[in-house]
Amino acid sequence: MRTVDAVVIGSGPNGLVAANALADAGWDVLVLEAQDTIGGAVRTAEVTAPGFRTDLFSAFYPLAAASPLMRGLHLEDHGLRWVRAPDVLAHALDDGRTAVLRADATDTAAGLDAFAPGDGDAWLRMVETWRRIRDPLLDALFTPFPPLRSVARLLRRVGVAGGLDLARLAVEPVRRLADETFAGEGAGLLLTGNAMHADIPPDAAGSGAFGWLLAMLGQDVGFPVPERGAGSLADALAARLRASGGQIETGARVDAVEISGGRAIGVRTHDGAHLRVRRAVLADVPAPSLYLDLVGAAHLPARLRRDLGRFQWDHPTFKVNWALGSPIPWASADAAGAGTVHLGVDQPGFVDAAASLSVGRIPDRPFLLCGQMTTADPTRSPAGTESAWAYTHVPHGVTWTAAQVEAQVERMEAALERTAPGFGAAILARHVQSPVDLEAANANLVGGAVNGGTSALHQQLFFRPTPGLGRSETPLAGLYLASASAHPGGGVHGACGWNAARAALAGAGGLGRARQALVHSAWDRVLRDG
Repeated sequence: MRTVDAVVIGSGPNGLVAANALADAGWDVLVLEAQDTIGGAVRTAEVTAPGFRTDLFSAFYPLAAASPLMRGLHLEDHGLRWVRAPDVLAHALDDGRTAVLRADATDTAAGLDAFAPGDGDAWLRMVETWRRIRDPLLDALFTPFPPLRSVARLLRRVGVAGGLDLARLAVEPVRRLADETFAGEGAGLLLTGNAMHADIPPDAAGSGAFGWLLAMLGQDVGFPVPERGAGSLADALAARLRASGGQIETGARVDAVEISGGRAIGVRTHDGAHLRVRRAVLADVPAPSLYLDLVGAAHLPARLRRDLGRFQWDHPTFKVNWALGSPIPWASADAAGAGTVHLGVDQPGFVDAAASLSVGRIPDRPFLLCGQMTTADPTRSPAGTESAWAYTHVPHGVTWTAAQVEAQVERMEAALERTAPGFGAAILARHVQSPVDLEAANANLVGGAVNGGTSALHQQLFFRPTPGLGRSETPLAGLYLASASAHPGGGVHGACGWNAARAALAGAGGLGRARQALVHSAWDRVLRDG
């Protein structure tokens, strides 16, 4: 029977970051990936037409570029190169007006003043606040909960009053944030569009923090992409791991985590092979999949089984990829230079789309996030063409028949036609990814949900993935949750994997048994049968 120090289930970015951290510590690490290709939701392929490279899932990576964890891996030494579009992001309205987040904050501000005088200065004040608190805030976001040291650093920079302002921002709806900060529509479009990258409605608590964070990251590091495709990020993580002695096996689906005496002792793969671990199993899979499918309910406390029954997935994603014979013919030239373009709705339209999702109805006018990949990275398609995609959120429970898929594609292309007349004439080929297709390509994207669970406040911090510690430790010794279902959640920042690796290393260190006893006594209190 084969034995290693640690098995990492899944080769998504969190799994590969975790494996790198363990390999750096001298552990014998094996990553098992069910698919034939590494990367999880960070993969690239030619699916529309020859010569057109499409990111199949995620595409733009402000969190990866800003993450101190990712930067510390020095992936540029292993082939990664970040590239950026001339402009970061635009929101194109049907009437031709466009709000643009440009690389230079003063240029962004000048454009916002066209919507309402004075909004540019308000934007610059927001950026200045971000710059003052950036480092301790990111540390607080990316470290295990509770991030006491980072919060203390943050409070030293802003004081008690500033800390209260930040606490209010953390729960403020994005529409309220925009209304009380800006007079015109432009800045609100940028903030709300960014908030809608998650699955939180614009009038819901917490949406303001998401919109503000992504907008400020865009203003800080941009929305960069890996040259030649998202898969280049996974390739660099894998190359670094192999250089450190780690191993990756593809086509190796894990069917079970083996438990003995309340401890993870190994895994069983789909071909019946048993692999033992000396130290730990780290799982880059959604929490329900880990606990219910790989571990089994019989090994779980009753309270955790109950809480898993309340686990909420984020809204599914519907994505369309295009090979275009020419750049997108935007009605507004201001949209042409942006790597990411938001479109399809105005400010009231955000609320209408979110309301439809909340009652299980497909929005008639969907909010689209569109990627102009060749604009961001000229290697993505032949000169003079564009590799583009757009995605939108859809409700759970839809039966995606051929007719439903066709109708959704028509809604999305109609939105593009309104803001870019002649878009349809530029289409050379189309590739559609419904929620069913997304899950078929990556089992972690359950029902087409890409975030590992809702980003709503009731499933964040110490409520993620279920009420408890908000950490990667599980009730089973030697088993760690390393996916986006763990705090701090979705986004390609590597923190979920890094935190799981740190916990595994601490659990195996000199103070490992004492620390582990403390963690599990806390788990016992949280999960005690009631």
